[in-house]
Amino acid sequence: MKSFSFSPISSPNSNILILGTMPGTKSLELNQYYGHSQNNFWKFLFTIFNEDFSTDYDIRKKLLLKNNVALWDVLQYCDRVGSLDSAIKNEIANDFETFLKNHPNIKTILFNGQKAAAFFKKYVHLQKEYNLITLPSTSPANASKTYKSKLEEWKIIRSLY
Repeated sequence: MKSFSFSPISSPNSNILILGTMPGTKSLELNQYYGHSQNNFWKFLFTIFNEDFSTDYDIRKKLLLKNNVALWDVLQYCDRVGSLDSAIKNEIANDFETFLKNHPNIKTILFNGQKAAAFFKKYVHLQKEYNLITLPSTSPANASKTYKSKLEEWKIIRSLY
């Protein structure tokens, strides 16, 4: 199945970029980043930014923009059956050269999981220095760590301001 990523959620003021690998089946179906109800991404961010949790996608996007966080995926396109990153084939990366040139305030790039970091390092060659941090995947498929331990690692976002 051919999959295409979403447009980034960002503003010219974004100073942190969070990158996933590629939207999963449920996210594509809903046309929303991290649309699977079992994915902890949004729960983590609402907790980190001390906001009341919401399932409203517009409120979720506003949370990112209010906190100068950009959200995108490493891959623009891939072939994949299902939602597992391990099933990705024939991948093509997004255009980070243009994106980062248009977002000069971004200093830190966070990866939502090891696979996002691996694809980024494989395909993206940065022209300047960025703080690159790989965090545990918020996906329900990542059961190697507890919710609490993953959240603790994600709280590094607070120290990046």
